Amino acid sequence: MKKYLIQTYGCQMNEHDSEKISWILEGMGYQLTDDREECDLIIFNTCAVRKSAEDRVYGQLGELKDLKRRNPNLILAVCGCMMQREEAREVVLKKFRQVDIIFGTNNIHKMPQLITRHLETGQTIVDILEENREIEEDINANRKYSYKAFVNIMYGCNNFCTYCIVPYARGRERSREPENIIKEIKNLAENGCKEVTLLGQNVNSYGKTLDRDYRFSDLLRDVNQIDGIERIRFMTSHPKDLSGDLINAYTTLNKLCKHLHLPIQSGSDKILKMMNRKYNIDDYLKIIDKIRNAVPDIVITTDIIVGFPGETEEDFNETLDLVKRVKYDAAYTFLYSIREGTKAAQMKGQVPDDVKHERFQKLLDTLYPIGLEQNEKLLGKVVEVLVEEVSKNDEEMLNGRTDSGKLVHFKGNKDIIGTFVNVKIDNAKTFTLEGTIC
Repeated sequence: MKKYLIQTYGCQMNEHDSEKISWILEGMGYQLTDDREECDLIIFNTCAVRKSAEDRVYGQLGELKDLKRRNPNLILAVCGCMMQREEAREVVLKKFRQVDIIFGTNNIHKMPQLITRHLETGQTIVDILEENREIEEDINANRKYSYKAFVNIMYGCNNFCTYCIVPYARGRERSREPENIIKEIKNLAENGCKEVTLLGQNVNSYGKTLDRDYRFSDLLRDVNQIDGIERIRFMTSHPKDLSGDLINAYTTLNKLCKHLHLPIQSGSDKILKMMNRKYNIDDYLKIIDKIRNAVPDIVITTDIIVGFPGETEEDFNETLDLVKRVKYDAAYTFLYSIREGTKAAQMKGQVPDDVKHERFQKLLDTLYPIGLEQNEKLLGKVVEVLVEEVSKNDEEMLNGRTDSGKLVHFKGNKDIIGTFVNVKIDNAKTFTLEGTIC
């Protein structure tokens, strides 16, 4: 039996794509391994959002030159968002001639043909579909967990934020038919899945490409009715499209988790306009007020970019002020980096690295105390936790998440992984909670 390994970079979309690739390969008779030395096929599923992710891929490919020399029959493949960029493909083709197959995000389903073509010809196979309006529904997935799962509800993005490469890598928005989504989730529930995360670059736009009036809130209501599913999450929500229907869903759907990830990116209206985000700070704060009035205990997280071209000290201070106003439980924070092919890469006023790093640290110094303060509100309270895995640092400790997505550590037997338990919170840290099973 041939063996394979997939190295995944990037977002939940990529993680789920790797689950699909795994299903296809095992249908071809391949078996998963974590040992590169015994592999017949190694696949890098790549991310193009940040240059650092691309650099890691190049480094890994360089390290595999010696393995390929020692094992000429090893097939090396590179796929994912990075390969949708012509510049990145050219780098791989010119500098890493040991790579045998290159394919994009829209043609995962063609893997068997690509492998066969390479084996028959011995040539490097490049197969990139720039745009695919058809959604392949015949691809299953080897789920990493039985009790929780990612489910794509749409692909692509129409927003064209000036810093982002995703619309060029993933293509335009395409919504899956709700019947296919519901069928997939029902099948997951029948096989023991308790929590689903609905994935889309902008889930609030779900339904716009359908031939009927069916919105994201309608999909949430239908998923809420599926027996066996106990928690519903989603990623990611764009502020410009967040509707009253979605806010209302939090108050009426008992399975919808009390967590909203709502990227702000900057606290400056000037920078938001340059980013092409299509909302201003006043719009954003009105959404925050509405959701907190409807669900007072909701956990709100965000994304913030530091050092976007043209960002002044005043712009950055406005971001700090916004963070203090909203009081995020947590934030994904990024130093702006140039992505070739985006409008922001051509903008004047690129912020020096030392200034970006100084501002970045100030942002963390503002965010972390607030995150700790939010976590301390749970001290002494009992929360329901979905037990997810054994701690990597202590075999006696388990990890799990609350309905609001907070990570909790507690002592327990691994036999309860995949079940819900009640945990009393004894200690609060900036990023995690610690407790005792009740």
